[in-house]
Amino acid sequence: MTDVPVPILMYHAVAADPSGATRALSVSPEAFAEQMAVVADRGLTPVTTAELAACWRSGRALPERPVLVTFDDGYEGVHRHALPVLAGHGFRATLFVSTGWLRGPYDTGGGPDTMLDWDQVRELAGAGVEIGGHSHSHPQLDQLDDRPLRSELTLCREIVSDQLGSAPASFAYPYGYSSRRVRRAVRETGYAQALAVGNGLARRAQGPYALRRVTVRRSTDTAAFERLVTGRAVARAFARDRALTKGYAVVRRARRVRAAAGRPPD
Repeated sequence: MTDVPVPILMYHAVAADPSGATRALSVSPEAFAEQMAVVADRGLTPVTTAELAACWRSGRALPERPVLVTFDDGYEGVHRHALPVLAGHGFRATLFVSTGWLRGPYDTGGGPDTMLDWDQVRELAGAGVEIGGHSHSHPQLDQLDDRPLRSELTLCREIVSDQLGSAPASFAYPYGYSSRRVRRAVRETGYAQALAVGNGLARRAQGPYALRRVTVRRSTDTAAFERLVTGRAVARAFARDRALTKGYAVVRRARRVRAAAGRPPD
């Protein structure tokens, strides 16, 4: 069926000793290995973001029991710790890179922990990991004016294209924040699909530029992870997160309106 709800897992750092800035949204290498073992034991089929969107766009059937494994930002542990586990299971995944955070010629120095370099990104791509865009400097895109918004999207896409030889097809919104204006800009920049957060299962009806993900944290134990990948009690598990997100969305919209009117933020 093409309308089956799909769990899209959102990871960040995979590290034994993450920085304070990334700790809450990191997982240990041991936890990641256990979680991928759950995926394998449950008979789930990891697919990339582009593969999911292509099936939903064309009406083709998805593999049985699909799941997405996605990583945001571009932390070095994705190469060091996650890649061997993924390769051992033959799993596909998607990595969304903030190009100004990666080590190399475009590094702006903003990365909050040890980041990948471009050789490692190429190795990940060569191993079947889809490389998507995650902006250049990881701002809250919905708070940017049109020109810097387009610059963030375009620069990220151009750098990935230059480094890998092909343009990224998928995008993930930094912090999960978007708006109708941001989603339109992402589409017009050339990305074919984009992921938000939302902490819910992804569905075709959400549209290709607002697909939801579920957050995997350091506090996510094996039992909680199993509930996520099987779609059980997801709404209950993230009820508080969604309430906070909705409240903060109202605040961000108000800030954007005030900024557009030339008034200082609260």
